[in-house]
Amino acid sequence: MSSIAANRVVVTGMGVASSLGCEVETFWKNGIEGQCGIDRVTSFDISDYTCQIAAELKDFDPAPAFPNPKEVRRADRFTQLGVFAGWKALIDSAMNLDELDRDQIGCYIGSGIGGLGTHEAQHTVLTERGPGKMSPFTIPMLILNMASGVFSIYHGLRGPNVATCSACATSTHALGEAWRTIKMGDAKAIFAGGAEAAVVPMALEEMDHAIMRGAKIYCEIVGYGNTADANHLTAPDPDGKGAARCMQMALRSGGLDVDNIDYINAHGTSTSQGDICETKAIRTVFKDHADKLAVSSTKGATGHMLGAAGGVEMVLVAKALQTGIAPPTINLENQDPECDLDYVANKAREMDINAALSNSFGFGGHNATIAATKFHGYAARTA
Repeated sequence: MSSIAANRVVVTGMGVASSLGCEVETFWKNGIEGQCGIDRVTSFDISDYTCQIAAELKDFDPAPAFPNPKEVRRADRFTQLGVFAGWKALIDSAMNLDELDRDQIGCYIGSGIGGLGTHEAQHTVLTERGPGKMSPFTIPMLILNMASGVFSIYHGLRGPNVATCSACATSTHALGEAWRTIKMGDAKAIFAGGAEAAVVPMALEEMDHAIMRGAKIYCEIVGYGNTADANHLTAPDPDGKGAARCMQMALRSGGLDVDNIDYINAHGTSTSQGDICETKAIRTVFKDHADKLAVSSTKGATGHMLGAAGGVEMVLVAKALQTGIAPPTINLENQDPECDLDYVANKAREMDINAALSNSFGFGGHNATIAATKFHGYAARTA
């Protein structure tokens, strides 16, 4: 099977800001060691709340990624996280932007919610002190395209710029649409991911462009699936049909057969309906090969980052392909009999991982899947 266009797309830089760490290697080490970033909430009074735990990013300082303290204050926390992780990805990619064509470099940082903290704070000002006391930066702080816009402004990136919004599938859609844009020749590199309570933009780059400048390459993104359940506001299709079609689309666009896949990073939110439906979808697509797959959900370690979840999970997939280690599903003790796959329970596993999928599914019936392979160079795949 052949890909949709000649350009090949590789991951050359990654950045992360999460409860498991703000450096990719720290985040990866904590993830495969089974560390958990979920703890009691400390940022506000939780005494009246039934749920008192979250995956908080504590002691976060966004200042190094911003031109001055004033710009930090004018940015909602989700924008601070997006800009910071994008800056980390830029450093990791070793791009010298002064030597590259910034008209050909874009930014796709999405968000499921945007500036929720700003919305809450300014609503309080409005009701308690009146509209005259509200910040003039309220709208530019809360709209969800601001992380993508601000990052492009700070670094002069004049290529394609889009902020995706599809609930928990947001950043996987950002990665997929960035892949499609580079694949079709409309950009040479795109910083893509999601910003929420935690964020991971990633630098995606056209392969020849990356090799020309001597970039390190984590993996190759080869396929992308994007479907809708058209079923229910919050519940997935009961048979997982939309998720199955999404994985099939990613395999087809990547020129992959089902038996090429070794590992799947599942959406896996630990809801009985969602996990059972995703398991059904995997069995529908992979049939007998499903029993040979390693399938893990890493949300038990990172928490569910909503619009940023798929970006974080793609970092783990890229590192799994690079290192040959499948991250674990931690705290898996009472496995539902209908969830009958190999979920890499509680301990990371060394194994051959040549190709992998990353699934993200969001409220509203949004489905997104990324297909990625270990990078083998020019000769490994045909256009």
